[in-house]
Amino acid sequence: MTLSASAWSAAAAEVDFNRDVRPILSGRCYSCHGPDAEAREADLRLDVREEAVRELYSDVHGIVPGDPDASAVIERVTSDDPDLRMPPASQGPPLTPGEIDILRRWIASGAEYDRHWSFVPPRRPALPEVASSDECRNGIDHFVRARLAKEGFEAAPEADRYTLIRRVSLDLTGLPPTIDEVDAFVNDESPDAYEKLVDRLLKSPQFGEKWARMWLDLARYADSAGYADDPPRTIWMYRDWVIGALNSNLPFDQFTIEQLAGDLLPDPTEDQLIATAFHRNTMTNSEGGTDDEEFRNVAIVDRVNTTLQVWMGVTMGCAQCHTHKYDPITQEEYYRVFDIFNQTEDADRRDEAPTLAILTEDQQQKKTQLESQRATAQQQLEAALQQARESGTLAEPSEGPLLSRFVRIELPGKDRMLSLAEVQVFADGHNVATGGKATQSSVGYDGPAKLAIDGNTDGHYFNAKSTTHTEKQTDPWWEVDLGQAVAVEKVAIWNRSDSPGIGARLNGFRIVLLDAQRKPLWVQTVETAPQKDGSYEVPAAGADLTKEQRQELARYQEINSPEIEKLRKEVARLDQQIAGIKPITTPVLRELPEEKRRTTRIQIRGNFLDLGPEVAAGIPSAFHPIEAASPNRLDFAKWLVDEANPLTARVTVNRLWGQLFGRGLVVTTEDFGLQGELPSHPELLDWLAVEFMESGWDVKHILKTMVLSATYRQSSDASPEQLERDPDNVLLARGPRFRLSAEAVRDQALFAGGLLSLKMYGPSVYPPRPTLGLRAAFGGSTDWETSKGENRYRRGLYTFWRRSLPYPSMDAFDAPSREVCTLRRIRTNTPLQALVTLNDPVYVEAAQGLARRVLADGGSDDRQRATYAFRLCVSRPPTESELAVLVESVHQARERLAQQPDEAAKLASEPLGPLPDGVDPVEAAAWTVMGNVLLNLDEALARR
Repeated sequence: MTLSASAWSAAAAEVDFNRDVRPILSGRCYSCHGPDAEAREADLRLDVREEAVRELYSDVHGIVPGDPDASAVIERVTSDDPDLRMPPASQGPPLTPGEIDILRRWIASGAEYDRHWSFVPPRRPALPEVASSDECRNGIDHFVRARLAKEGFEAAPEADRYTLIRRVSLDLTGLPPTIDEVDAFVNDESPDAYEKLVDRLLKSPQFGEKWARMWLDLARYADSAGYADDPPRTIWMYRDWVIGALNSNLPFDQFTIEQLAGDLLPDPTEDQLIATAFHRNTMTNSEGGTDDEEFRNVAIVDRVNTTLQVWMGVTMGCAQCHTHKYDPITQEEYYRVFDIFNQTEDADRRDEAPTLAILTEDQQQKKTQLESQRATAQQQLEAALQQARESGTLAEPSEGPLLSRFVRIELPGKDRMLSLAEVQVFADGHNVATGGKATQSSVGYDGPAKLAIDGNTDGHYFNAKSTTHTEKQTDPWWEVDLGQAVAVEKVAIWNRSDSPGIGARLNGFRIVLLDAQRKPLWVQTVETAPQKDGSYEVPAAGADLTKEQRQELARYQEINSPEIEKLRKEVARLDQQIAGIKPITTPVLRELPEEKRRTTRIQIRGNFLDLGPEVAAGIPSAFHPIEAASPNRLDFAKWLVDEANPLTARVTVNRLWGQLFGRGLVVTTEDFGLQGELPSHPELLDWLAVEFMESGWDVKHILKTMVLSATYRQSSDASPEQLERDPDNVLLARGPRFRLSAEAVRDQALFAGGLLSLKMYGPSVYPPRPTLGLRAAFGGSTDWETSKGENRYRRGLYTFWRRSLPYPSMDAFDAPSREVCTLRRIRTNTPLQALVTLNDPVYVEAAQGLARRVLADGGSDDRQRATYAFRLCVSRPPTESELAVLVESVHQARERLAQQPDEAAKLASEPLGPLPDGVDPVEAAAWTVMGNVLLNLDEALARR
């Protein structure tokens, strides 16, 4: 049946292209009739109106505006011939009658195209009028209630205060409230009690930790480099930067710029350089035999894809190998963006270069303290030297004869080896050394000290009977005691001669003559050692010492004064400690100098070895233009947060909304393109996006706006009608209810057990996990040694994140490996999760800790204790019926465990440790059983 033109016009009035038509064309037609020219069939393109309505051949048009029956598209989608019908069977089922009707009405109305909704800049819409405007707390509620009224729903009432404080505390800090905090809020009768609560939570240091978890998923942050070897990577300073940036409420536009291009800012700070580690979180492959250029290229691809998805919700990666089949992005445009990220120094190297070396706050404090101590010691040393000179301790040598008892050979310096063939000491024309006793600082290579005074001058290394060798050490020495004081005329030194140049090891040696009281008489430093033998004349009397010899003797006395030497050693010790403070090195981005810029070419089918035409930096033409003619990362980052960009603000507020409500206004958080879902409340999304930008990209402001809304504060209880008509709560007729994240499940259990450490920042930690005995493909064991003390109980955010072997208990609750960017965690429900919370050592310890808290602080009887335990776990008092069940359960556990005292003692103390003095093991075990039950309640594992 053919409708008249007027009938078609009336029927078509309700059709919206973006809402009704584009999803059909994109989902069912564009793969063969879309932007990708290479995949296009029959020369028909349906994503561009001019192409869709043009003549294909002999008066045949894909679409004839105003005339559905003359349009080849309608003819094909309604054909009974399987060879003609579109889409072909190989591409999926045929269009439904409803879809065909939409296409007919759209064509009848003129087949007008609109730009994809997300590519149009948002404008602040007027707030819709609603009958219950007095119940609206801000603009959000106007949009939600208008939609509810249209769909015939009523908004749920506000949740009770116990629910509200638990909900907003978990949402803003990732931790439940304390009992005192709950009581204070419940009893606060001021009209702004809830807003004061929200403000306090937004200022909490735990805010940054909670919201960093979401961003670290996007940043694919991990403590290992990935691939089969998956070696550790020191990059936790980036994680700490994210926490600090969120706590300080760094505006999101600056938050963006610093991560993508902090190194290109004028005089970047250390924090701005650390921020660039966002894109150093890409995996690196240091396995032998791999091609560094291949994996550098993989990293750049990852950076392009991640950036566009995180900030713009665009599936850019589809254009790596070919023009995007759905979104208007060509392969050439993909590599124009690729060129922007292709100009950094990093190159898949094992050393992770370039890196930034930084002292942590603790290290800097320690260094400052040591430097202060060194300055004091240096002042004391200089004062002691001055006093020694003035007091005559460093007096001039006597003018009389120099009578020497000891001859000493020293080799100042670190890692020196004193190797002597022979030492001769002449007095009255005779070598008196052979009758003396020789000693040295250490012995190695079978070369005792006496070999240097045995009369054998054959200085060959392998002649063990001719050469003495000390081991490598700092300041080695050799000494001969002549037995009596004599007037030494000269000293002859015989060096090693077994290899050319080997004698240079003796360069800088020093000859010292000392009297019977070991007072230095004469010092001679020899900068260039003799190749074989050298003879050094000794003055007969102090009066014969030259000015230079007197100065050297004075310097030597200074060095060897016991008091002065002690101070010198103290200065040296402090220098060593200061030098031992090694900075933390964090991988960062650094732009290549202009002369080393890489040439970027299109990679045919995404193969980095098969290169096509050269391309210059740029952005896809479907988006707003960029001002720079040849944009770099800084230009690109500023372009992303330009208010003309239609996507960044929308994508960001939608992501924040999804964290609070369990799903985004656009449920496909990762895809705002043609294949993504339409927003459930498009005007609300635009209102939030504009509010976000006009607030100065203030993340805390937009979160506060969301959690203050009546929509957020609704009870999460659902009526049967709501569950039937809107099971996913798309219309927002009730409050959100969903399970906590993997990290929060663990954190709240430790929090309830009184074990959670709120220590912030620093290297990642190693909480308990099963020992598996596994080894990395090309590395060592994948097991770890459990952290000690409070590090065992740090928040999940600080757990060492190994990509190839994620922390098992968080893996069970859908934490990602972070090998790539995770834009949205998909929640699952499996029996394994219950096994974790019932049996994992962390949760057992939490139950034991909860039992000890109950016995210490919960009151004197079972009702008081059960109420206290219940409140610790779910933030509200139990009902009378719940309390009765709890008390009876504890009673039964106590009776059973009293018959098994050994089992009770084990249950109460392993693995947490011995019970406090005076605690009954049976009582502690009974409450541990109760704690285990409470921590596994759905209400404890969810926020409602």
